[in-house]
Amino acid sequence: MNKYKDIHFEISERKILLRIFDVVFVLFFLYFVGIVFKFNYFNISSTNFYWTIVLGLYLNFIGSVFEMYNLQVASNQFQIIKSIILTTSTTVLLYLLTPVYTPVLPTNRLQILIFFIAIFSALFTWRIIYVRFFASNRFLKKVILICDKEQMKELVEGLENADPHYRVLGYVNSDSSDVSMQTSVKIKSIAIDDLEKFVKEFSISEIVIASQKTDGITVKLYNQLIHLLENGFIIREYTQVYENITQRIPVQYVSRDFYRYFPFSRSNQNHLYLIIVRFLEIILSLVGLAIGLLLIPPVLIGNTIGNKGKLFYTQERVGKNGKVFKILKFRTMIKNAEKGGAVFATTNDSRVTPFGKILRKSRIDEFPQFYNILKGDMAVIGPRPERPVFVNEIAEVMPFYETRHVIKPGLTGWAQVNYSYGATIEDSLIKLQYDLYYIKHRSLFLDFNIIFKTFSTVLFYRGQ
Repeated sequence: MNKYKDIHFEISERKILLRIFDVVFVLFFLYFVGIVFKFNYFNISSTNFYWTIVLGLYLNFIGSVFEMYNLQVASNQFQIIKSIILTTSTTVLLYLLTPVYTPVLPTNRLQILIFFIAIFSALFTWRIIYVRFFASNRFLKKVILICDKEQMKELVEGLENADPHYRVLGYVNSDSSDVSMQTSVKIKSIAIDDLEKFVKEFSISEIVIASQKTDGITVKLYNQLIHLLENGFIIREYTQVYENITQRIPVQYVSRDFYRYFPFSRSNQNHLYLIIVRFLEIILSLVGLAIGLLLIPPVLIGNTIGNKGKLFYTQERVGKNGKVFKILKFRTMIKNAEKGGAVFATTNDSRVTPFGKILRKSRIDEFPQFYNILKGDMAVIGPRPERPVFVNEIAEVMPFYETRHVIKPGLTGWAQVNYSYGATIEDSLIKLQYDLYYIKHRSLFLDFNIIFKTFSTVLFYRGQ
C-alpha cells in the first residue's frame, strides 16, 4: 500500500466536514453559553432533543442557500463572513418564528441577542479554523497529468479553477510527435523514467490520464503506470476527474464516444419520479402565478414608465424533443430590440432598459413562465430553452448540443445556478456541459440542490 501520500480531502469530504462541524460548534457554544451566562432559551436535554435536530436542519438548509458549502466561498475568509452573517440572521429569525418545533419565545429579549451571538461566534470560529488549517497548503491534493503538451494549460486551469485545493505539480508529455512546443504554464515536465521517483518524492495523491491519443501511452509509460497502480497509487481518467470536480461533462474531450460517457439518469424514465416532479411543478406553478398576479401592478407601472411597450412578450423557444413553443415573459427590453435580427443577450446589454435590469436581476421577469410550466411546455428545473435560430447555429459547431432536448427545458437549471449568461459560443459550451451533467445525474436530491442555489442567485441579486 502507498505510504508516501499526504492527507487530503475530496470535495464531498470537505462539504461533509463543513456541515457536521457547523452543527457541532453551534451546539457546543450554546451549551457553553448556557452554563456561563445562565442562558435558558435553548437547553440540550433528552426531553427536548428535537430542538437540537431542528436547529441542525435549519443551519444546513439555510447555509446551503447562503453558499456556506461552496468551497470557493468557504476557503475565502472575507466571503465566508458575509455568508455567516446572513446564515446566522436567517436561522435565528426562522428558529424564533417556529415555536411549535422550537422553544417558546423568551420573555427577556437579551436571550435572543445571546442566541444570535452564540451561533455567529460558533460558525465564525469553526470557519476560521477551516480556512487557516483545512484549506491550507498542507491538505492540497497533489496531482500529475499525463497529457499532450498543447492541451496542458487548458486542462490545468479547468481543474485548479474548480477546486482551490487541487494542485497539478507535473505532467508527462504523451505527444511523441511534438516535444518542442512551449507553454506558458509553469508545470514541471517529467520524464517517463523519473515518473515513479517524482510521485514518491512529492507525495502525489493521484495520476490523471488525459491523453486522447492511444499511441501516446507507450509500453514504457504503461509499465510505469501499472507498477504505480500495484503500489497503491490512484490512476484516473481525466473526464471522470473533471466531471467530479466541476460537476459538468467535458464534451470537448468526449469525441464520438457519447454513450460511453453519458449513461443518462434513470430518473428520466422513472415514472414515479416524473409523477412526483409533475405534481410539485403544478403546485409551484400555481403559487408562482399567484405571486405573479400580485407583482403585476408595480411591474405594469414600471413597464409603462421604463420600458414603454407591452407588459408581456412571447418568443419561440425549443422544448422537449425539439418541439417549438412560445415562452411568456415580462418585458425587459426596449421596443423593436431585434429589428436588426436575433442576437445573443449579453452582460450590460444596451437593449435592456434600467427597469428591465431590475426585473432580470431579481428574476421577476421569469414569473409568467409558470404558465408555460402549468401547460407542460416547461419544467421548473431543466436546461434553459433556447431560440430555434440559436439552436441551429450552435448545433452546427458544438457536438451533442441538441441532447439538451431529451428532457423539458426549465425555469431554472444546473447551468443557470453555476454560470452566468451565455453571450458567446464558448459560454454556450460551458452551459451545455452543466446541462448534460444534470441530464446524466438527474434526481430529487440534485433538483433540491438547484432550488437552494436558485434562492442564492435571487438573494444575491445575480440574475442577468
